[in-house]
Amino acid sequence: MSKKFIKKWAEPEKMGIKEAIRPPKPLRPRIEQAARRLDVQIQRLEQESSRLTARDKSMFAKIVDAYTNHDTQRANVLANELTEIRKMEKFMTHAELALEQVVLRLNTVSELGDTVITLAPAVSVLQSVRVGISGILPGVEKELGLVGTMLSEIIMESGQGTGMTLDFGAANEDAQKILEEAAIVAEQRVKQRFPEFPEGVPSPGGQLSIRKDSTEP
Repeated sequence: MSKKFIKKWAEPEKMGIKEAIRPPKPLRPRIEQAARRLDVQIQRLEQESSRLTARDKSMFAKIVDAYTNHDTQRANVLANELTEIRKMEKFMTHAELALEQVVLRLNTVSELGDTVITLAPAVSVLQSVRVGISGILPGVEKELGLVGTMLSEIIMESGQGTGMTLDFGAANEDAQKILEEAAIVAEQRVKQRFPEFPEGVPSPGGQLSIRKDSTEP
């Protein structure tokens, strides 16, 4: 690692007049700030998951009551609604787990300084989560966009400081692995958390996805 990058990692670099008016911040505190902001969004996703879990329990009780009263038509309608709730619950859990992996990577960067290789897949994951929750949690969507921009700027500055170039294909492949692993764990958690649906009701699905041909960092 170059001495120039080490200095930029820990303290602002001396620049020209333009930068003197608004000097760039060192990389480490900016990455730590991004991690803290993502922790807040993870908490918001956890709160939404808790709200959906409460709705699930209430809806499931109504289904049981409808079957007890032999009202199969109402039971089926409620079961379909519950299927959609569980799709959303799995989606929220998937997004939460994916963001936790991003935060883990940011903490790793704070220790190793390997910014370009480590942050590029994280930015792709953020973009995927952001697209997935578009229109569902606009506050989270906006914040993820801002954090993604922060990390993209850090990647550019790091590349200039180390002379490294970004392999977009490898970055997106790594991001896809993060999302797929999060999807598997989310599926397991949802199955453990909720009781089985009545026979004949379709299982909940839906997960985040990222295009492998994406060229954005």
